[in-house]
Amino acid sequence: MSDHPAIAGIPLVLGGNVFGWTAKGEDGFAVLDAFYEAGGRMIDTADVYSAWIPGHVGGESESFIGEWLASRGVRGDMRVHTKTGMLSKNKPLVPGSAGDPDLYQPQAVKDHLAASLERLQTDYIDLYYAHRDFEELEVAQIVEVFDATTKDGTVKSLGASNFNAERLEAALDHADSTGAEPFRALQNEYNLVARKAYGADLQAICVERGIAMLPFFGLAAGYLTGKYRKPEDFEQGQRGYRTKDYAEVGPPVLAVMDEIAADTGASMPAIALAWLVRQPGIPAPIASARNVEQLTELLEFTQVELSEAQLAELTEALA
Repeated sequence: MSDHPAIAGIPLVLGGNVFGWTAKGEDGFAVLDAFYEAGGRMIDTADVYSAWIPGHVGGESESFIGEWLASRGVRGDMRVHTKTGMLSKNKPLVPGSAGDPDLYQPQAVKDHLAASLERLQTDYIDLYYAHRDFEELEVAQIVEVFDATTKDGTVKSLGASNFNAERLEAALDHADSTGAEPFRALQNEYNLVARKAYGADLQAICVERGIAMLPFFGLAAGYLTGKYRKPEDFEQGQRGYRTKDYAEVGPPVLAVMDEIAADTGASMPAIALAWLVRQPGIPAPIASARNVEQLTELLEFTQVELSEAQLAELTEALA
């Protein structure tokens, strides 16, 4: 594991997007308890989770995690990661849209951070992300507004999410030249069936400059569990619609995973995550679990040793 200040415990960041949504009440607490008991110490959330659900306004996940942290008295043990920049007027920004660059004005970031702290029932954040880039803004403005959150110790470390190589490098260079707190983590989509957002250029930057890449959608919204194969499968569950994005490119990858599962006895999620942590610059992936059974499958990856041949087969399976 890395000596990054926001990284601790087993090499898995528990995705918090499900908490207060598909993982609620005692069932959701059971997932968090089991994660903690297994040595999990990192939780990722955002102020926008889960504003996409009718009746939700964003912050539901943070509130749920905050209740758990307070009830268990484990805040000091945990590395809590959260994000801002996707929640505008209680509505999530549409991916790929121009969005709302006013979200990165100093007062907006200050207000959103204060709200996250209140919901999480804490007085500090271990890793605070710019949840998306606004390319219409000078990168210096983004760096400086997030740097300000670290001055009094409220934020321990900063991260960038959904940044490309050019903008991330520009942000790092600006921080280096001004003495601002740099982004020390990157959170982009990356998994066995979606690799464009963490290409060779970003991998090189992360490795050379010591950036911890913590990829989201480590299981491709559930596609890499192997549960989505036939057309009717994609109509099932809360997240089935998202897995359709991988239906065209994914079958050859699932076929290789099936072979490795048959040879090793490892679960499909464990294989997917075991591949991820062997990629350049990735100390831990992000993955979520709605129940303890799903979490148990995820945690298997810490015991899976993929051979060089298996790693190569998985890498080459995506045409």
